[in-house]
Amino acid sequence: MSRIESFKRALDEKRAVKIIAGIDNFDAEKVKKVVLAASNSGASAVDICADPDIIAMVRNLTDLPIFVSSVDPEELAHAVALGADAVELGNFDALYKKGISFSSSQVLNLAKRTKELIEGTFFCVTIPGELEISEQIELARDLEELGIDLIQTEGHFSNESPSNGVRGLIERAELTISNTIELSRNIELPIMTATGINPTTASLAFAAGASAIGCGSCVNKLDSEISMLAVSKSLVEIAQRSAQYTMELV
Repeated sequence: MSRIESFKRALDEKRAVKIIAGIDNFDAEKVKKVVLAASNSGASAVDICADPDIIAMVRNLTDLPIFVSSVDPEELAHAVALGADAVELGNFDALYKKGISFSSSQVLNLAKRTKELIEGTFFCVTIPGELEISEQIELARDLEELGIDLIQTEGHFSNESPSNGVRGLIERAELTISNTIELSRNIELPIMTATGINPTTASLAFAAGASAIGCGSCVNKLDSEISMLAVSKSLVEIAQRSAQYTMELV
């Protein structure tokens, strides 16, 4: 089974876990720690930036499917040539902090251009969390018609201080989970829920209709490799339990 086929199987079974190093994480040592944690925990895929040196390093580190994220179609096409198994147009959430935002028409045009360049490669597109839900649904339907393989939801960056404890974790994930519910009701494409997804909120994402979760800061912001591995394992176990529960219901 090829690397991307193994990810598709996890997606079909609604237990896929993608560990995100970060679209703007160019620190090779930090990326290495995240990738090794993902690989040793049994995660379904890793997501890295479009830097050629990072891609080459990660390809030699793991047999996991590699997603490369960027908002530049040419960068994504180059990543495929360098060994990426899948590409993702996004993640936009990291760019909001820099004052960069994207309209639905911009995302659709970028998706069309990217698909032309990477035809045949697994292609995921992030729906900007800043869009009104009606715009998100319309964009998702347009992307589905375009032949995209996977939709990723997100919340959006806020300068407001979240509440403490579990309440704060749920508040951070609330928007992306609600977006997952709305989109799952309106499209047939599998959905990956990201932004604020961690061991506390992961089960909520699957319950909302996600086939996969994308987890970044709960892993890549940790200092030790042991804690990264522990959190990654926890996420994989949650995904497996959720998939088992779903199978039992069916």
